[in-house]
Amino acid sequence: MSTSNFILGPLPTSERRRELWIQHAAGFILFEDVRGWAIQNLDPNLDVIARAAALKAVNDTVYGLMRVIDGVSGGLGNSDYLVHLQTKACLTRMECPGEVTYSLDLARGDGFCMGYHGWLEGDFGKDPVAVAKAAPAK
Repeated sequence: MSTSNFILGPLPTSERRRELWIQHAAGFILFEDVRGWAIQNLDPNLDVIARAAALKAVNDTVYGLMRVIDGVSGGLGNSDYLVHLQTKACLTRMECPGEVTYSLDLARGDGFCMGYHGWLEGDFGKDPVAVAKAAPAK
């Protein structure tokens, strides 16, 4: 699937729950649109052993990306400068797409790598981040 098959879940009112929710929402996006895309594009003719190895490679790659997002790895520097990636999860209102209502630098969150194992099991927190779109009526 992809995130286009879902709608955003309700925004929690508590500041702490909203902070966790947006981190889980960012993880959901990566799992659906990066990991899910890679899995859907695996060769359907792979045997069981090759498919398991390919799935491990996909999961390891996603975990490596999360390490960069967390700031655990991914910095390139010299004695004067450092280049690093900064990834923010941003909440905007649909009627004002350029206006950020809430954002979180994911390197300042609870840690993407901490959410990884739960996300592999489909656990994206107590507050639902996404709800599947209803199937169109026939």
